[in-house]
Amino acid sequence: MFLVDSHCHLGDLKFGDSEISVDDAMHNAELAGVTHMLCVCTDLPSFPAMYEKIRGFDNVYASVGIHPLNISEPWSEDEFFEYASRDRVIAVGEIGLDYYYESESAGIQKSIFSKQLEYALRLKKPVIIHSRNAPDDTWSVLTSSDPEKNLTGIFHCYADSLENARRVLDRGFYISVSGIVTFGKAENIRELARFVPLDRLLVETDSPYLAPVPYRGKPNQPAYVEKVAHAVAAVKGVDYEELCGRTSENFERLFRIKLK
Repeated sequence: MFLVDSHCHLGDLKFGDSEISVDDAMHNAELAGVTHMLCVCTDLPSFPAMYEKIRGFDNVYASVGIHPLNISEPWSEDEFFEYASRDRVIAVGEIGLDYYYESESAGIQKSIFSKQLEYALRLKKPVIIHSRNAPDDTWSVLTSSDPEKNLTGIFHCYADSLENARRVLDRGFYISVSGIVTFGKAENIRELARFVPLDRLLVETDSPYLAPVPYRGKPNQPAYVEKVAHAVAAVKGVDYEELCGRTSENFERLFRIKLK
């Protein structure tokens, strides 16, 4: 049985005053039955160090992208394509829009988001989309940048409305649920998990952030995606093993890989 953490940040596992090493995180993941993970890039300057940390683990995949809160970091198109060509780099992301923290930079965020969608089309790689407090602009940029619907990908750590989830699914994208599903007041996320069909669902940690219950307030890590998967299985009324199997199949289908 495979269990995949579809979104983690192994390049930096600090949270507050606490930190764990990549080696410890990988060991803990193995003990928890987490067999594979996708280490997500948020800016190009940090990519080489992140890639060096994970390249020795053949069950870890990577992405390349510029997070909307990191658009001021230096980068070049040549760098982007060089990093995207490396072994086991399977996606473009984390890209998108974030108006919760920096709505004043909406214009440049949309421009860089659109450019990275163009890169993903050229690379023929799926995208990992971050959208916070910007559902309409995210949708507008995505649909105008990809009018022929050639792109696929995932809306990660999804926390938007069911109405917006429906149009995400109708376009062929996947939706990922994070540890928020275990939070006591997050009934909207549990409702979302019930709504998303099993064949379009993924689970993630977004580590080192959003640690699930009972680890809230501590650094998150890929091992804890097991808690997310148990919570989602309970919400959907399916066996844990089925949830693991279906989300792993979805990961393989979306990223066009075969898990080993």
